[in-house]
Amino acid sequence: MFGYYLDLAWRSLKRTPILTALMVLAIGLGIGASMTMLTVLHVMTEDPLPGRSAHLYYPHLDPLPIGYKTDPVGTNPNQNLTWPDAMALLHAHRSVRQAAMAGGSLLVWPQRTDLQPFYADGRYTTREFFAMFGVPFIEGGGWTAADDRAGAHVVVLAEALARKLFGSADAVGKTVHMGDIDYRVVGVTTNWAPKPLFYADASASFYSDADLFFLPLSAAVDNKLQVNGNLSGWAKDMDTSNLRDPSMSWIQFWVQLDTPAQVAAYQRFLVDYSAEQKSLGRFQRPPTNAKLYSLMGWLRHENLVPADVKLQTWLALGFLGVAMLNIVALLLAKFLRRSGEISVRRAMGARKRDIFVQFGIESALVGVVGGLLGLGIAQIGLWSIRQRPDDYAHLASMDPAMLIGTVALAVVASVLAGLLPAWRACRVPPAIQLKTL
Repeated sequence: MFGYYLDLAWRSLKRTPILTALMVLAIGLGIGASMTMLTVLHVMTEDPLPGRSAHLYYPHLDPLPIGYKTDPVGTNPNQNLTWPDAMALLHAHRSVRQAAMAGGSLLVWPQRTDLQPFYADGRYTTREFFAMFGVPFIEGGGWTAADDRAGAHVVVLAEALARKLFGSADAVGKTVHMGDIDYRVVGVTTNWAPKPLFYADASASFYSDADLFFLPLSAAVDNKLQVNGNLSGWAKDMDTSNLRDPSMSWIQFWVQLDTPAQVAAYQRFLVDYSAEQKSLGRFQRPPTNAKLYSLMGWLRHENLVPADVKLQTWLALGFLGVAMLNIVALLLAKFLRRSGEISVRRAMGARKRDIFVQFGIESALVGVVGGLLGLGIAQIGLWSIRQRPDDYAHLASMDPAMLIGTVALAVVASVLAGLLPAWRACRVPPAIQLKTL
């Protein structure tokens, strides 16, 4: 029976090519515009670490003076932690795993004569970074706690940088000259690049390129290496060259907490720590300002999705709504014009349900064709977004789920648009129509 209804739908659409083309174009444009923006929204809000993100949290402290007013469009000093606060949380070790970190950029001096010196972006961090985030190694491993304490000149390279410097040879044990220092390679990771780059400084970019190296945070501080991101503070005599300055924030800090009890205990610890610092005269604001954000909660707090992307998404969905209204009107006119055909079928024994299903399949067929058109329009729209200078633009591409979702949304939209016309058509009184034939 389904094949019969499908054949009727196809014949009906071919009899009215202009009307069919208008409906397909309307649903195609609506689906193309909406799926373009929904895909951008999807890649920007995607879970960067599925299976791990539910256990990762960002501690937030508020060391700012009472009279300090943050700039809503500028950098906010209490987005990050100061060196004393980060070290205090690190040494307290109230979580399963924890890591302090900051971004950096160093000039790499290759030993190969065919390569010129180049800058590479990386991460200064502590040793539990790799285990906490599940960074996979292909050679060696991370450094030790003793290396952290000593500020050892060791480095972990991403596979892309290791292959660029050493080819297919084993990089572990070799020396890399970055900046003015020689570092001994202790491990090589895969080209690990979670998107968005959730652990990065929000003032830099959550969509920047993947880190190419990792070295101990203590070594970066001891050697006064360049720090990327929000390096700001609140004291008039703040020394930006002194990374240990207690009035300057620049460190990101993440912890792993596996149970609700651990989350609640760590939240209490942050409030107690803030109260202690207030009693010592360092903090001035209420201890309850200390917060613990989940990974996805922190990205929302940092306004991961720009306001213009949200607005464009709503406009695209509104355009889809207008397209659906137009399809309702076109289908209603098309189905009611076939009152005579409907009456003949009813007189021959067809039930109202049969008529409704027939027209529902016709609406779905319009949706399938319109969805394929919308898929092409969405790909053109995503290509145009990838040409934009926005830092997230290069991520604008559909994964298999979004490809299937595009056609599925088109079918659902067209079927919903066809409900009212199909209902009106199946309620046509056959006796009155037969008299006019």
